[in-house]
Amino acid sequence: MSKSQVWKLPLSFLNFLKQLLLARWRSLLLLLVGVYLPLQIFGLLAVEVWEESGFGWDTPILVAIHAYSRTQLDIFAVTLTKFGSFRIVSFIIAAIALILFFRKRWRSLAFLLTATLGSAVINRTVKEFMHRVRPDLWTSLTPEFDYAFPSGHAMTSMTLIATLVILTWGSIWCWLSLVFGSVFVVAIAWTRLYLGVHFPSDILAGWMVSLAWVIGVSALIKPYITSAIGVEEPSSEETSLLPEESTSN
Repeated sequence: MSKSQVWKLPLSFLNFLKQLLLARWRSLLLLLVGVYLPLQIFGLLAVEVWEESGFGWDTPILVAIHAYSRTQLDIFAVTLTKFGSFRIVSFIIAAIALILFFRKRWRSLAFLLTATLGSAVINRTVKEFMHRVRPDLWTSLTPEFDYAFPSGHAMTSMTLIATLVILTWGSIWCWLSLVFGSVFVVAIAWTRLYLGVHFPSDILAGWMVSLAWVIGVSALIKPYITSAIGVEEPSSEETSLLPEESTSN
């Protein structure tokens, strides 16, 4: 190889790198904002809970919310919080799964099941590992007896809405899922704080780890290749493997 050819190698690589980044910048940005940053926040929360047993702002926020407790709000919170439980959300997931199944949306169905079941496993595993006890500031109307970190309701509600947003990406349903889903996620989080069964850091940690998980799964399975809901006939991407996913030689 001549010297001129050797000197051209760095330029060739830089040109390749430029083209690669231009082609993949959306995927890289998704991994940075949707996976890395949420995991960083979750990691910081987990370390603080593990080493120091919590944050100074956890208790003041709970006390401030509890100061506005009323009988009407008690009834509302007790009723609303049930809709964020895995038991209730699982019925919604099952209904969506059946729709995807009968419409042969295999890729979207695989994403839905992987995201939701994986989120439940992560929640249970982290709870058992962290062993964080729940707040004991007042007698809760809906006492919980398992561990607190991260919040299962926060993870379940965020996983559901994030999954719906990705499944409906590119359609009007996406914006509806995002707007109404955001209200739902915040409302469920408020009920857990109002009822005194979670610290704010439990909620935030649940949101972050579920976001990272769902977005990470979507980056691997790619359910947004085609609109999953509202299309009569599934595209070939929904019912067949991509070239990089095939194991055949």
